[in-house]
Amino acid sequence: GRMDGWGATNRELAEIYVAEARALRALFYFELVRWYGNVVLVKSTSESDKPATEYVQADPKEVYAFIEEDLKYAAEVLPWAVDDTKRPTKAYRFSKGAALGLLSKVYCTWAGYPIYDESKWADAADAARRVVESGKHRLIPDYETVWSNTCNGVWDAGESLLEVSFYSPTGLDSDNTAGRIGKWNGVSADAVEGLRGRNAANWKVVYAFTREWEKQNDPRMALSIADYKYVAASGRTPVTYFSTVSNPTEDNLNKQRQIFTPGKWDTEKYVNTANYIVNNDKSNVNWYLLRYSDVLLLFAEALNESGGSVVDAVDAVNAVRRRGFGDTAHDLSYGLSREQLREAIRKERAYELCFEGHRKQDLIRWGIYYDRVMETAQELVDWFSNANYTVARFIVRGRHELLPIPQRDLDLMTKCKQNPGWGQ
Repeated sequence: GRMDGWGATNRELAEIYVAEARALRALFYFELVRWYGNVVLVKSTSESDKPATEYVQADPKEVYAFIEEDLKYAAEVLPWAVDDTKRPTKAYRFSKGAALGLLSKVYCTWAGYPIYDESKWADAADAARRVVESGKHRLIPDYETVWSNTCNGVWDAGESLLEVSFYSPTGLDSDNTAGRIGKWNGVSADAVEGLRGRNAANWKVVYAFTREWEKQNDPRMALSIADYKYVAASGRTPVTYFSTVSNPTEDNLNKQRQIFTPGKWDTEKYVNTANYIVNNDKSNVNWYLLRYSDVLLLFAEALNESGGSVVDAVDAVNAVRRRGFGDTAHDLSYGLSREQLREAIRKERAYELCFEGHRKQDLIRWGIYYDRVMETAQELVDWFSNANYTVARFIVRGRHELLPIPQRDLDLMTKCKQNPGWGQ
């Protein structure tokens, strides 16, 4: 048990690393079970030696119980990020707040479709309350800083509970570790030799969402939805899509409204020149998996669904809204009914967390995914007869809530069954 230069014994560090490993295992199983539904549960290294033909899919409830056990363990062993004196660095590492925040998200998912174990709402509220009342986390005061941080690899453990770092020590001229954040899901940009690579900006914003949000006068909207792009001739100066329309009929403007992109990962606006994103395909922009604002909204939702304190629930939503609007004039009222508060929380999640990869799973756990897709398709056609919303033409209720089990896995694990509606 020798003390090392970080002031922790080897035993203490070993316990923390085991807790980190279990928290990561919980995160990966959570992703597996909510996207694929029926997965093999390997609980120990000894089980990993079994022949593939012996693996069977676990009941999702068993997978959730295993995730819960890992996260409860991690939440007891891991230090709060601000108190961590044991590890040589705490950047991009699991902390107590991250484990508890993720546990709350797991419970909220467990409480909804397809398992609907509503006893988990109270557990979700308890886990989130430990984070909220700890005083160890807080919202970054300015919403825009959240995005300049993640575009420049600035770790702020107050708000960033779980974040994937794509830092590449060799720059971006090789195949070393680097992501595609901002390249595929950011603002469209032409390549400029020596200045920047191209941003494909393949993600598009559904205009029904933009139009609904426009009515709120919410400053977050201009930071989240880009109605502009970067062309070679303008360098780092944005050009609005509308300014490129020579014949600005309403139809032509509506065509442009369909190609708005997410603005949170605007590489031209946020990435310091030192990053030099000259690769056409890769960036070192980071990705948030879990922010403190997400936990505040999960706390509010879990309280509301479990019959907990309305005051605490509204306070949690208002903390997010005050940061977003920069004032108290847009606070929700304590007089909302449970149904009104549920609707307000669902909208707030759409505004605060848009394009961060949470919405589909939110709609699925709420049991409204198929219905919401079809409603959106109708809203779009009502707005513009030529609106293109491909997903509505292919979605099947009871099939697209899950991804298909990959064929390679089915070939290897012959006792495993394909998900409903995907063949076999």
